Amino acid sequence: MNIGFIGTGIMGKPMAYNLQQAGHTLRFSEHFEPAPAELLNAHGIACKTPDEVARGSEIIITMLPDTPHVEDVLFHPEHGVIHGLSAGKIVVDMSSISPVATKSFAQRVYATGAEYVDAPVSGGEVGAKAGTLSIMAGGNESAFQRVKPLLDVMGKNITLVGNVGDGQTCKVANQIIVALNIEAVAEALLFASKSGADPARVREALMGGFAASRVLEVHGERMIKGTFDPGFRISLHQKDLNLALENARLLQVALPNTATTQQLFSTCAAHGGSGWDHSALIRALEEMANFSIRQ
Repeated sequence: MNIGFIGTGIMGKPMAYNLQQAGHTLRFSEHFEPAPAELLNAHGIACKTPDEVARGSEIIITMLPDTPHVEDVLFHPEHGVIHGLSAGKIVVDMSSISPVATKSFAQRVYATGAEYVDAPVSGGEVGAKAGTLSIMAGGNESAFQRVKPLLDVMGKNITLVGNVGDGQTCKVANQIIVALNIEAVAEALLFASKSGADPARVREALMGGFAASRVLEVHGERMIKGTFDPGFRISLHQKDLNLALENARLLQVALPNTATTQQLFSTCAAHGGSGWDHSALIRALEEMANFSIRQ
């Protein structure tokens, strides 16, 4: 298929690479920065602007950091994707953005005759490289079935959650769970270490019981080793929790532990950690305890 792919960062680049390996031809927009050289080959074409990408593509995938970035790429008055859309094309936004904005974006895309699917992902850089992402989609059944062969290349657990926007709502729920699990693992390892136990052996023991989780497995090891190069940056998780808290206010729902965890991320950011991996949340707790588990 001819696919437009806009957003080749930590997650987007390996996702695009996997699509190329499956035989698809991808067009990349260089309106912001050059496309990665390794993606420009027989299956990779550089375009100047998003609308040029859209004109040459059947399906246009966006994988961008935040709601304003998606809006700019899709609807820029001079070179937005929307200027290259027509009936039969599909926009698939795989970014993690506002569910409310997503519904608005979809209506603007529908007006061109094209379809819209929101399909945010979970699984981090590791899942993006391995093609094992969990993908939470929102949209109509026919559009979802058309793009599912592409989603199958990038992920393993692919679910049509409901209508447009429901995929983003599911992703926000996912980010609440992940954030609170990271906070729980950080508290547990800090408690164990300051009590005099070896946090590495505590983690190993807990992995055999009911406390076992992917967060304990992957991020617990990062916490113990202090390897906080980003798979998923704190600034991005802050953005996702902001979406949770903003929508919770509209719904009149209290999310007290989400709010507390957001404050811990903010503490890390205040210490220069916006670009740290989100497992570095433990450093905020260590700061308050005046103790490091890596002593």
